[in-house]
Amino acid sequence: MDLKKLRMERRGRFWGEVTPYLGYVIQSGVAVLLLFMLIAFAAWYTSLVQHIPAGLPIRWIMLILFVPLTVNSSFRTYLQPADTVFLLPQESRMNDYFKAGWTSGVVYKLIGLALVFILSWPLYVRSDADPKSFWPFLLLLFALKILASYGCWKELRMVSRRASAGYRLLRYVVLILAVAAWLWQPEWRSLLFIVLLALTYIAALRIPAKHLVAWERLIAVEKTHSARVMQILGWFVNVPGRQQRVYPRRWMSWAGNRVPWKPEAAYRYLITKSFVRSDVFSIVIRAGILAALLVWWTRQGLLGSGIYLFFVFVIGVQLSSLLRYHQESFWLHIYPVPPASRKQNAVNLAFQIQLVVAVLIWLPMLGAGSGRIGPMLLTLLGGVVISVLFRYFQSRKGKSVDDDDDDE
Repeated sequence: MDLKKLRMERRGRFWGEVTPYLGYVIQSGVAVLLLFMLIAFAAWYTSLVQHIPAGLPIRWIMLILFVPLTVNSSFRTYLQPADTVFLLPQESRMNDYFKAGWTSGVVYKLIGLALVFILSWPLYVRSDADPKSFWPFLLLLFALKILASYGCWKELRMVSRRASAGYRLLRYVVLILAVAAWLWQPEWRSLLFIVLLALTYIAALRIPAKHLVAWERLIAVEKTHSARVMQILGWFVNVPGRQQRVYPRRWMSWAGNRVPWKPEAAYRYLITKSFVRSDVFSIVIRAGILAALLVWWTRQGLLGSGIYLFFVFVIGVQLSSLLRYHQESFWLHIYPVPPASRKQNAVNLAFQIQLVVAVLIWLPMLGAGSGRIGPMLLTLLGGVVISVLFRYFQSRKGKSVDDDDDDE
């Protein structure tokens, strides 16, 4: 069996399913809005580079920007559940199958890392009192990205899930220390520290026991990646549902418990429980924390209002995926759940969450003082308007879907 050819066929089949939806994405009004936001960001960034504020914490900005870009790694394997039977005899040769996925997964991310670095370089070199050289900085980020990808691949093969989680945390610590040392210390001293740190990390990765091929874990990770691609496409057009990863999150088990016990509220209970155990929940939490920090930092000017409105919009886009939860669930057609209540409950929940988050990330703006009470209230009103518009368009979208289902 030609394993390289098999992977290429599976890759082509997957993207063959995705490509037809790209035309709808281009035609989408959301895509046009994102393009306008990109133009606005370019204008704002140009102005920022030309008029850099005094005391700009550029090293912290670079640390916050490049640690996630270097530490986060992922690989597309296109493995399927049946592979645990049909590809198991080829286990000793699976390196041929995974090699292309590892290489492409690293190369594409290096290209993205280079683009972000080139974009941020004018701000860094004009803000830092003692900036590092361009090429050593870029090559170091490339080396750290390859190191993080190597560590991530080893984590996926570890027998113990606790060990895998522990080494994931270690990967973050190593990358934070490496990038921080480069930004704050002289070049040669920081390079020596980073080399010693990397060698220690590589040696530590050899300690845990590993599978030759971690079939179940790799298949689960592939399902998650595939679901995320469809989730992004689902922001613009209705796509077939894909299995998504479910997180226990016992600390959120109380969510939904106060929903009234009646048929028209049954879907509200289900969608609430699904939301707190999904990827979207963690995305909204992270986006909210980042938004609050940025709003606090820029609370004195119009930039803070722009950042606030941008994050309210982004969170609304993420929450729009609630309307696609359980669309293809067989059980919802058996249990006495009114079809109209499914759409309405999902729209209401997304609106309420977006509104609560909009208020919470607006609160840091109060630190600007009573002198800016007018602009602050207008900013909050803008966030409420965006939330109401999302509810309106989601209701119309849900209605059109329901009408199509009735026609069928």
